Amino acid sequence: MAKEGTAITEETEHMIEKNGIKEQESVLSAVDSKEMRAVVLTGFGGLNKLRVTKKAMPEPQEGEVKIRVKACGLNFLDLMVRQGNIDNPPKTPLVPGFECAGIVEAMGENTKGFEIGDRVMAFVNYNAWAEVVCTPLDFVYKIPDDMTFPEAAAFSMNFVAAYMMLFEVANLREGMSVLVHSAGGGVGQAVAQLCSTVPSITVFGTASSFKHEAIKTSVTHLFDRNVDYVQEVKKISPEGVDIVLDCLCGENTGKGLGLLKPLGTYILYGSSNMVTGETKSFFSFAKSWWQVEKVNPIKLFEENKVIAGFSLLNLLFKQGRASAVKTVMQKLISLYDQKKIRPLVDSLWALEEVKEAMQRIHDRGNIGKLILDVEKSPTPLMANDSTETSEAGEEEEEQEGDSDNKERTPFIP
Repeated sequence: MAKEGTAITEETEHMIEKNGIKEQESVLSAVDSKEMRAVVLTGFGGLNKLRVTKKAMPEPQEGEVKIRVKACGLNFLDLMVRQGNIDNPPKTPLVPGFECAGIVEAMGENTKGFEIGDRVMAFVNYNAWAEVVCTPLDFVYKIPDDMTFPEAAAFSMNFVAAYMMLFEVANLREGMSVLVHSAGGGVGQAVAQLCSTVPSITVFGTASSFKHEAIKTSVTHLFDRNVDYVQEVKKISPEGVDIVLDCLCGENTGKGLGLLKPLGTYILYGSSNMVTGETKSFFSFAKSWWQVEKVNPIKLFEENKVIAGFSLLNLLFKQGRASAVKTVMQKLISLYDQKKIRPLVDSLWALEEVKEAMQRIHDRGNIGKLILDVEKSPTPLMANDSTETSEAGEEEEEQEGDSDNKERTPFIP
C-alpha cells in the first residue's frame, strides 16, 4: 500500500512537472510569436554596426497596414544612412530600409482598400528590414499577379524615382537625349527602360567597365565611369544633352551643367561620391562639397538651363505628396502589365548576409537591385557574425575588418 501511494505520488509529481513544462513552452511560444527578426543598426559607422536580432513585433495603428515581409530593397542611400552620412540622421539603434514587399497580415482601424492576404509593396519610413512592418495605407500598393516579391521590392523606389525625374521634372519627350550616371544600378536601369517607352530617345550612360557587356543593349552609348565622359558625349552630340540625371554630385555637377543644351534640365538625386571608405569620411565630404560648381542664377538665365533636385523619400514622408506618387505607381504598373518595363534583380541575400550585400553595393558590384530575402537561409559560415548576442541580449561588438575576408555567395536569379 505504501508502495502504491509512493508510485501515485511520483506519477502525480511527474504529471505536474510535465504540465509545467508544457505551460512554460506555451508561454515561450506566445512570446516568440510576438517577436520578429530584424536588421538593427546599433550606431553609425562600419559594417560591424549591423546586427540581426529579435525585436517586438509592431501592430498597426489607425490608418496603417501590417505586412508580413517577404523581400526588402537595398539602396545606396541605406549605405549612407549606416555611415550617418545624411542630413539630420535619426537616433540609433534603428531598423534601416525604406521599401519592402509582402503579404497583408492585418489592418488598423479605419483602414480600407486592402484585404488580409493581399500581395503588396510598400514604402516605409525606416524599419523595412524586418519580418513585419506597419506603414500608412497611402504608402502601400498591390502587386501585379505575375510580379515576384523580389521584383516588387526592386520596383517601387527605383521606378518611381526614375519616372518622376524623367517625366514630371524634366518633361521627357520624343527625340530628346539623356545622360544617366551609374547606368548599371537599379535607378539607372529603370531610367533606361522608361526611356525606351518614348520614341527616338538617345541614352548616354556611365558605368564600371565590367558591367558594360551586361547592360550594353539597354543604353544607346555607354562609357566607362573613369573616362572623360564629357568629351565622349560631345564627340557624338556636340550640342550636349537635354537631361542629366546625377547621383554622384561633386565635380560631376559642373560637368553635367556644362553638357546641357539650351532648355535642358540637370537633376541631382544622390551624392554617392561622398562615400569612399567603410565609414563616414570628412575628407570625402569636404572634397565633394568643394568640387560642386557654385550655381549662378544669372548664368542659368543667360544659358536657358534648369537645375533641380529630387528626393523621393522627402516627397513622401516630409512633403505630403503620397497621392502624386500613387498616381505614378498606377502608371508604372500599367507599363509593367504591358511588359514594357521589368525590375532587374541583381541578387538575393538573407537578412544575416546584410553586411556582404552592403559591401557589394559599396563596391558598385551590382547590376540592378540587391534584395534582402527574408525567407532565405544564410550561407553557412564558421562564425555567425551577424547574429551574435551576449547572454544579456546585447549585441557584441565585432572588431573592424573581422568580416573582410569572409565571403558568401548570393543567390543570383
